[in-house]
Order: sequence, then structure tokens, then C-alpha cells
Amino acid sequence: MKSNQVHYLILLLLLVGCTVNTYAQSPESLDEKRERRKNLTVREYNSDAKGQSKWMDHLTVYNALGLKVEEVEYAVYGQREKVVFEYDNNNLCVKEVVYDDRNKITRIRKYTYNADGTKKMQYNYLPNGRLYSTKVYQYTR
Repeated sequence: MKSNQVHYLILLLLLVGCTVNTYAQSPESLDEKRERRKNLTVREYNSDAKGQSKWMDHLTVYNALGLKVEEVEYAVYGQREKVVFEYDNNNLCVKEVVYDDRNKITRIRKYTYNADGTKKMQYNYLPNGRLYSTKVYQYTR
């Protein structure tokens, strides 16, 4: 066999192997993801290039249903931003409250949904409750 034919054969085998592997793994369902996340707390850390200095980057907390209820982003100096999530009886996020590094509310987001569970509207409020913007979600196939 010529060298370029060998390379082509190797490439073909790699592609077939990747394709078989992709189809062999079924995607994880939303219910399976939630099951894995029940009562889970995830901490993400950063460190300097030498690994001598380490600080927390993110903290994510999930409730007994596996829904994200809190996400905190950190900087070297401490908390940068915190988001608290609220859900309705259908486990759809209907409200997010965003806090700054001093735990003061900076904005509130509220959501409405279409019958199929996709987001319909996002309403953005100032801490005083005044609506300052909206976002419309449009889905096209």
C-alpha cells in the first residue's frame, strides 16, 4: 500500500470508530441529569500557574429535586455575584434574583413560558421593582 492510502485508511477507521462511539452513547435525559444533581453542591477552584495560590471560582447548589437554586461567582477578593433561582410547580425557573459582592440585589429576572415549556418572555427589573427591559424568545425550525 502507498503511504497516502495508509493515511486514508487510518483516517477512515478513526472516523468509523468515533461514529460508532457517538451512537453507542445515548444522551442523558433531563430527568437523569436532575437525579445526579439531587442535593449536590459543586465547588470550582482556580489556582495560579505554580499551584501555590488557590481560590474558589464558582459555587453551585442544587436542591432535593436536582434543580439549581443558587450560583455564586467568586473573584480572588471574594464573592463577585450571586444568583438565587425560584421555580414553579412544573420545575420551570420563574425568577432569578441577582446579588452583588455586598449581597445587595442588583436585578431581578422573571420568566414566562410557552405551553411546551420553552421560555416566552424575560422581564428585567431594578431592585426597586421597576421594569427596565424585556426579552422575547422566538423559536424557528
